[in-house]
Amino acid sequence: MSTKSIIGIIVALIALAVINASVYVLPEYEKAVVLRFGKLQPIHPEVGLNFKMPLSDEVRYFDSRILTLDAPPENYFTVQNKRLVVDSYAKWRISDAALYYTSTGGIEDTAGRRLAVRISDGLRNEFGKRTLHEAVSGERDELMASLVETINKTVGQELGVEVVDIRVKRIDLPDEVRNSVYDRMRAAREKEAREYRSKGKEQAEIIRADADRQRTVIEAEAYRDAELLRGEGDAKATNLYAAAYSKNPEFYSFVRSLQAYKTTFQNKGDIMLIDPDSDFFRYLKSSQGDTPPSLGQ
Repeated sequence: MSTKSIIGIIVALIALAVINASVYVLPEYEKAVVLRFGKLQPIHPEVGLNFKMPLSDEVRYFDSRILTLDAPPENYFTVQNKRLVVDSYAKWRISDAALYYTSTGGIEDTAGRRLAVRISDGLRNEFGKRTLHEAVSGERDELMASLVETINKTVGQELGVEVVDIRVKRIDLPDEVRNSVYDRMRAAREKEAREYRSKGKEQAEIIRADADRQRTVIEAEAYRDAELLRGEGDAKATNLYAAAYSKNPEFYSFVRSLQAYKTTFQNKGDIMLIDPDSDFFRYLKSSQGDTPPSLGQ
């Protein structure tokens, strides 16, 4: 191989090394800053292919995706001076890579600790403005939204980060007051239940009394109608009997006697002590119903 060829290969290798040292690629999920001899440069690398000064420039990369800050539970006091144990977490991301590097040195743990202090102070202020009920259930969403807005006004300018969301995982009462609070809540619920039961019993008595009244009225009206109908029937029957008797009194008397015999002698063991000359045996001795002769004749 000739000398020119060797020199050409050496030059190509040097050129390739210089190009490799001058080019870098920034992924979509990262942000970066450029340091020249350790000093931050006012350069804002874009996603994709970027260039830098070889040997003198250093590129520092930071994760630009949404990160989670899970803070330990802390104690906060409401406006009523009620202590609460709050377990919360926050979602945040880097908004200004240069400011983030300047304020935290590009260390995620440092940024998390400083951000946790600001979130804790913000939670303390927000809980201090609200009652126990408002903090626990009534205005929790409003509380979180207000806290995110307040914190972003400061951390964006101080740390170069943006708080996306803050959420409360759990709110507990302190152990020393939890049982007494639960007892008061249980007593309140039992009182409310007793009131509902009392109102229910009252309504039941009203409904039952009304039903009894309606039943009495219906029975009375039914008895009245039945008596009217029975009276009308008895009157018609009496008229029919009277009309039949007037047409043939002897036959009517004969039929009545037969009914009396049937009713009286339907049991073989029955015994009657009656005068043989009694009118009861009138039609047994004579089909014409004549007065029977005396036993002495």
